[in-house]
Amino acid sequence: MADETFDILDPFSSIDLGIADSADGIKDWAISNRDLIQPMKDFFNGIVVSIDSALNAVPPMIMLVIITLIAWQAAGRRTAIVVGACLVALGLLDPNAWSLAMTTLAIVISAVIACLIIGLPLGVLAAKSDTFEKSMRPLLDLMQTIPAFVYLVPVVMLVGIGNVSGVIVTIIFALPPLIRLTSLGIRGVNQSVVEAARAFGASPRQILFKVELPLATPTILAGVNQTIMLSLSMVVIASMISVRGLGNEVLRAMGRLDAGKAIVGGLGIVILAIVLDRISQGMGQSGRERGHRHWWQGGPVGLVLALSRARNASAPAAEPALKTTQSN
Repeated sequence: MADETFDILDPFSSIDLGIADSADGIKDWAISNRDLIQPMKDFFNGIVVSIDSALNAVPPMIMLVIITLIAWQAAGRRTAIVVGACLVALGLLDPNAWSLAMTTLAIVISAVIACLIIGLPLGVLAAKSDTFEKSMRPLLDLMQTIPAFVYLVPVVMLVGIGNVSGVIVTIIFALPPLIRLTSLGIRGVNQSVVEAARAFGASPRQILFKVELPLATPTILAGVNQTIMLSLSMVVIASMISVRGLGNEVLRAMGRLDAGKAIVGGLGIVILAIVLDRISQGMGQSGRERGHRHWWQGGPVGLVLALSRARNASAPAAEPALKTTQSN
């Protein structure tokens, strides 16, 4: 084959930087170093399997009640009613819909926990250091602009297919909003409050944990909400690399042109997204939206505490009446 001559009007056809060959080199390195990657794969697999087993071990009605009570505690009675109705609809979609939804939820929970462990410290560092924030910004921009499908190829080359690959891909895809909003929330704290805490002798650690993070909590929880939603959307895309759950059900239905199964899987994902969104948004409510009450003063926890106080208050009143009866 004759060498291509350089054309000033079309120079790119005669230039090859060898990017494809480099990618093949990454694949060869991953194949030859499976032993180095296997511990990380086993770690994530253990987390996903444990959460999945725990969620599917609980009977559906008990799990429905638990999630509804969590929604009541986090966002109020109206949200709890909506969440309960959504979960009932989810269970009625298909006999297998509930177990598939719990598998999808297990993958989302695993990814969100990992995002919290990684994203919160990085967000705090980005808020405290302008240099670190500037260095992180191009990387976060790249992570948010790369198409979601592109993440699948390198992860599959390094880890292989399965739920572990889905969790890793989901972490990469859903991490940037948490880092950005954590940094934004801390940077948005009123500096006069920080200066007042510093004037009273508070250490930098005390200022961070007792002033900045509490005041930035609504913004941080908005980042958590975005991370949860992105995780759920990525879990669906990750079904292409054999990630189980509702997304895999939709993918199989599309391959078979089974409109019924596809609709069931799609509705299940929508219902699960509504449940997670309502609960996470409720967790981000401010004290004013809660009626200037602490979180434990409302919901089922507040109801239990109120009943306990009422019982303790009625007990001393009953004791003098009992003593008077015995003396007569």
